[in-house]
Amino acid sequence: MKRKTKTIIIAAVAILAFASVMIFMLLSQRVKMNKGYVTGNTAGNLNNGGLFCESEGIIYFSNLYDNGCLYSMNPDGTDMKKLSTSKVTSINADSNYLYYYMDSAKKGESYVQRNYGIFRSKRNGKDAHCLKRGNAITIQLCGNYLFYQNFSNYNQNGTELYKIKIDKSEDILVADYLVNPACIVDGVMYFSGTQDDHYLYTLNTYNHSVAVQWTGADVWNPIYYGGYYYYMDVANNYRLCRYFPVENTIEVLTEDRVDLFNIYGDYIYYQKNSASDPALKRMYIDGSQNEVVASGNYTNINMTADYVYFTVFDSDTPMYRTPTYGPVNVTVFSEAEAAAVAEQAKEKQQK
Repeated sequence: MKRKTKTIIIAAVAILAFASVMIFMLLSQRVKMNKGYVTGNTAGNLNNGGLFCESEGIIYFSNLYDNGCLYSMNPDGTDMKKLSTSKVTSINADSNYLYYYMDSAKKGESYVQRNYGIFRSKRNGKDAHCLKRGNAITIQLCGNYLFYQNFSNYNQNGTELYKIKIDKSEDILVADYLVNPACIVDGVMYFSGTQDDHYLYTLNTYNHSVAVQWTGADVWNPIYYGGYYYYMDVANNYRLCRYFPVENTIEVLTEDRVDLFNIYGDYIYYQKNSASDPALKRMYIDGSQNEVVASGNYTNINMTADYVYFTVFDSDTPMYRTPTYGPVNVTVFSEAEAAAVAEQAKEKQQK
């Protein structure tokens, strides 16, 4: 009888232990949800490829010295860590996860199986899950959904706007036409019209209702920042302007033709389009103190609290940076290059 009782106790303990392990595994696999309208990156960075994302004191970036693989680092470039083995763009982050578009295809290489789509991983890069296989352009996190531009040759309208829940449970068509989801503030998406006009529009990210916000100009890549709408003025040679809705006033910030721009803190950085003197330039957000950062044609202008990162047009490397604030001091992003060389050496040793 004692032996039977002992056997029952051991079995019960084993069952409880197994149940505990299963509960732990289920809880660990449950996706942690966000509260409120959390966004994953700045509109300016996403309009420039989303190659850098600053979150909770860590910089996540696409290391172009290493085929665009995902890396993390401290703001000063220390503690470099490689987090993916494929190229990433449109990087987003919240308190629990990273989100990005990843593509395993490499330039100049043929491939049998291409792994590409929208991915979610832990902030250390582990446990990466594909949320949606296929081509996606700009991705912006809003609360517990990723709004993304879906492009397919099979889509009748070319590029459409979808949103997918971060646990992959929903994937919903939001708009069957081109909408840039980069600028979302407090659950409202601001975008330029692409069908009948280029007015400023809003989209309610909850119920998907669309409304005309402002008809005073033809806007492109609008950014709502500090109570102003910053935009490229399509009808006037893509000069950079800002609109203050409280006073219904427009300010021309520069007469330069602008290819792309980004905003952080008190500064705007932009690429001046010119056949004779193209340049990466910067100015205060009111248009004052306009100065040249680097002569030539540049792209991928991504900004963090400490540095502005950019590359020469039509070339991934070298990657350059200059302090976001203070005197201009353009240098090569040597820490990223050194980290890539170290990773490549490590990979060769492991083969």
